[in-house]
Amino acid sequence: MAKKPLRSSPLKLLSRFPFAPWAPIPLRLIEGYGFMNHGFAKLARGSDAFAIILHALAIPASHFMAWSTILIEVFGGLAVFLGAFVTLVSVPMAALLLVAMFTVHLPYGFSSIKLKAVTSEGAQFGLPGMKRTSFT
Repeated sequence: MAKKPLRSSPLKLLSRFPFAPWAPIPLRLIEGYGFMNHGFAKLARGSDAFAIILHALAIPASHFMAWSTILIEVFGGLAVFLGAFVTLVSVPMAALLLVAMFTVHLPYGFSSIKLKAVTSEGAQFGLPGMKRTSFT
């Protein structure tokens, strides 16, 4: 006689791991905050500064793409942070990550050093880490 495969019902999993439904929340908050942070950083420096970098990377319609990137990072990050429309906003957010990976990170490395500009001589990087400002 063949044995039936073991199947666990969702109720059994919930009784074994009661916090399982809450596990993705920290990841969603971190990812949403990270995207919003990058969008606000681009916005603080000005979309024109980011458009210049995109133009040097041979991204077509650099001003349009700069604003598209900023809006996707800010509003997509907010949507992920809040848990709203996550499936819908994840597609353009993934596209942004793929473009960044293939145009900047693969040629110039995966480091925490800031990309300041791209010239005909190559990429120019700033100091590593976040810039800290004093409020005094």
